[in-house]
Amino acid sequence: MDNEIKKELQSATFEKLIQHLQERKDVHNIDLMNLAGFCRNCLSRWYREEAQKKGITISDADARKHVYGMPYNEWKQKYQKKL
Repeated sequence: MDNEIKKELQSATFEKLIQHLQERKDVHNIDLMNLAGFCRNCLSRWYREEAQKKGITISDADARKHVYGMPYNEWKQKYQKKL
């Protein structure tokens, strides 16, 4: 497999993970952190950091919107568990 195909597959897989997490609003960040050691906020940070390596500026809010599928504050109000 050449590197271009590998990157296309990785990109598609990442987008599928994002879509899955957007559909599974019942799975909360604390659950992800406890089980997997990362959460939606980690994914959005990694997305932003990779963009920076390419000279692309993405705000935290825009990176989170990409991962959450909506503004982060809206997601929190609708779906975050009250502790």
